[in-house]
Amino acid sequence: MSGFEGSYLGANDRIGPAAVMECKICWTPYDPAMGDDFRQILPGTPFTALPEDWSCPHCGAPKNQFMVLSDPEADAVSAAVAERVARLVADFEDVWHSKMRDVPLVNKALHVEAVGFRLHEGRPLGVLVAPWFMNLVLLPAEGEDWSALAPGEKEIIAFPSGDYEFLHNVRPMGGGYKACSLFSPMNDFSSQLQAVEVARAVMAALFDPENRAETDRAAEIRAAREADLAPPAADPEPSRRAVITASLGQAG
Repeated sequence: MSGFEGSYLGANDRIGPAAVMECKICWTPYDPAMGDDFRQILPGTPFTALPEDWSCPHCGAPKNQFMVLSDPEADAVSAAVAERVARLVADFEDVWHSKMRDVPLVNKALHVEAVGFRLHEGRPLGVLVAPWFMNLVLLPAEGEDWSALAPGEKEIIAFPSGDYEFLHNVRPMGGGYKACSLFSPMNDFSSQLQAVEVARAVMAALFDPENRAETDRAAEIRAAREADLAPPAADPEPSRRAVITASLGQAG
């Protein structure tokens, strides 16, 4: 099993070289500054550089059972991203209150929320959930000016799971951004929690090359999504796999 069950939904590249990891079974930490005497791992070895067969020296749990305890690099990135994402959210909260609140097709069980934003090639990338859409959103890098983007212009952007069509747009507070539609309208979602869980799953699947083939079957995937998102009486949550492939297939 690859990835980290408790950290970043398996996005291993988000684990910084100085990150201190902690076993979620027995709470034993791995500190790169200390290494691991038991396995003769030298001090200064990042967690992501440990051998694949490395395991917790205390309980034997595999690497995928370790969670981020502290990560100075990630903390700095989070602060830099947060300000730009906050402006994006403020823009769409303004749209919601001024223009969309009384539109019949909106889902009033939902609200505007930014989900899973991280730096991708120096630019903040994440999912924006709103009562009327769910979009994958790419923001400009620090010091990059996208205010001259032509609204409605299309651009294909490649990710490990496939190539996706993004539309350019500009907002008064947040400036220019690029958006890829995942869901619209949002009537299939019964709660904000459900929408956020789907958004997080999409962010994880976006960087998984195994999903590339799925993005080439948009019509079939969309039909599967509509069937799986119909909430059964006992469990209103859609299956994670169906939602991931459906949204990425539609976007691709």
